[in-house]
Amino acid sequence: MTVFESVLDGIGGTPLVRLRRLGAGLRPRIYAKLEFQNIGGSVKDRAALSMIRAAERDGRLLPGGTVVEGTSGNTGIGLAMVAAQLGYRAVIFAPAATAAEKIRLLRAYGAEVHLVADFVPRDHPGHLASRAAAFAAATPGAWLAQQYDNPANPAAHRHTTGPEIWEDTEGSVTHLVASVGTGGTLSGTGGFLKDASGGSVRVVAADPEHSRYGGGDGALKYVEGAGHALHPESVEDIWPEAFDTSVVDQYIRVSDSDAIFTARRAAREEGLLTGATGGTALAAALNLAEGLDESHTIVVVLPDSGRNYLSTYFDDGWLASLGFLEPDSPGGTVRSLLPSDDAGGAAPGVPLLPSGQDVGESMAHLRAQGLGPADPAFLVLDRGARHGAVHPREVLAAVTLESLQAVASQDGPSAAALRAAVPYRAVGAGTPVPDTSAHEVLAVLVDGRITAAVPAGWPAGVRGVDVEAGSVTFSR
Repeated sequence: MTVFESVLDGIGGTPLVRLRRLGAGLRPRIYAKLEFQNIGGSVKDRAALSMIRAAERDGRLLPGGTVVEGTSGNTGIGLAMVAAQLGYRAVIFAPAATAAEKIRLLRAYGAEVHLVADFVPRDHPGHLASRAAAFAAATPGAWLAQQYDNPANPAAHRHTTGPEIWEDTEGSVTHLVASVGTGGTLSGTGGFLKDASGGSVRVVAADPEHSRYGGGDGALKYVEGAGHALHPESVEDIWPEAFDTSVVDQYIRVSDSDAIFTARRAAREEGLLTGATGGTALAAALNLAEGLDESHTIVVVLPDSGRNYLSTYFDDGWLASLGFLEPDSPGGTVRSLLPSDDAGGAAPGVPLLPSGQDVGESMAHLRAQGLGPADPAFLVLDRGARHGAVHPREVLAAVTLESLQAVASQDGPSAAALRAAVPYRAVGAGTPVPDTSAHEVLAVLVDGRITAAVPAGWPAGVRGVDVEAGSVTFSR
């Protein structure tokens, strides 16, 4: 039996497990690196210990000091655990949308947690990183971990994760697949494996489809801890210094839906409970494997446990509320209120207006699309070209021609369109038809994004609903 002198000795040394059921029918060998078996439950334990030890060596963190960081959860949990063992105070700034399980874990380790707005411009004083930096600067004895730019982050993986994979595969690994958050895991592990193999190991970055790393538009995503979102009003797009992009040979982009449901498959087919970041990496690894043969060995990093997301990715009610699941409903669902095409009911899309438009511009835009007075559109953060779907947290308001005209009659066509906001509620397409106010717009979510809307005035304004055909006619 292994005996540890402290919990810190339980960081690292995680196993590889072959994915025989998920990999059935695929020719390469696929192994998962189970980073949730680190003592604190995630791959971030390695970086947390490495960063704290480096700060101690450099004299930046002294006995009785305070460890501070802005994080979506796992790095904070690792820092809080290490801080508890070593006698430091831990203060963590986390996004308000962080899974509840992670926040409870942080507090369980004794960390002081501050929940902050998680989608503001990077240079805004309310940004997660800005809040953490301001607190650290104002607190005597505080040390800011700065995981995104701290060289001790990728160094942890160059010294531990990479060598473990190389040794456990006896040098047979040909591909590493991992997601990119700070970039530390991919850069350190991938850098080591490239050096050890003489450059033959290929490093694949699994990235949420909207992430800027892999070429996405930077829109918000549902996968915590992976990818890079960018608020459109940010002055510049700042990438982490911990992410060595030269290590990456290929990006594979993965949708939120594929990430979530691949994680659920892993639990039900392999008995491996991992989060959607692990689901992102698994989906990318399975995609990669389709083009490889028996001579290849893929190692995919599963960074944390699905226990952190039992209230989200593994909760059918949560998924249905966002349109990722559409369970059977005896009373009909929100989708039954939408017009459908002949191919089986694809969501028709919804008009989207850049937030900077005035009332006159918005009215002209909606009239050009042939919309009626009550047909809703949404004012959204301006990302340029849009394709009829948007993350609900990027929506600033719902408007209609009628509401815009009301503002124009009072304030003139140059007034801000935001003044024409009408009440709206986001609902999953597969949820039961809800009770609603006569003036409330329903923003319909499919796979987590608003892809359609039901005009204000229903159900009184609904002349007929054919649930089986999925069509509806609105009275005017």
